[in-house]
Amino acid sequence: MGSNRHFVVIISGKRKSGKDYISSKLLACLGPNKCAILPLSGPLKKQYAKDHNLDFDRLLDATEYKEHYRQDMIRWGEEKRNQDPGYFCRLATDGEGSEKDIWIISDARRLSDVVYFRDKYKEDVITIRVEADLSVRQQRGLVFTEGIDDAESECGLDNGCNWDIVIYNNNNQEELEDSISKILKRIPSSS
Repeated sequence: MGSNRHFVVIISGKRKSGKDYISSKLLACLGPNKCAILPLSGPLKKQYAKDHNLDFDRLLDATEYKEHYRQDMIRWGEEKRNQDPGYFCRLATDGEGSEKDIWIISDARRLSDVVYFRDKYKEDVITIRVEADLSVRQQRGLVFTEGIDDAESECGLDNGCNWDIVIYNNNNQEELEDSISKILKRIPSSS
């Protein structure tokens, strides 16, 4: 792949489904020299922190600090997306790691995210849905929060998207490795 052409791996799933874990596994297989994880939430959180005078680094971790601001951050992000559906997609792909040939979008949450990348990168896109049983997600620390877990940011891709690959991430390592292999076979120059 040339420096102006990118292959995009779009990953979606609910909170605590294992999106970041799958993204990290793919990065480890593909190598950081040609691949980068580009979360859409990073630019959103960075701009939100700037606009609201908050600690950006603390918004990136899985602490109560982030959870305290989550609902307002979702509301704010929706306002930005309503004005410009591709806003956060462009921010993510203009930043650090955007020079890599393979981009892993680790947290697509809305159909507009998928549409943006499919429209722009056409056949150089693969979509992956990470599913995990509710009981498994709860074991990983999920506590259902009304207004968050039933909002578009968590449910926007439950329907209406034809996924190229669906991964069932229910702590079965063999099944997970099989799924990772299927994804790698679909990515140019990764095998």
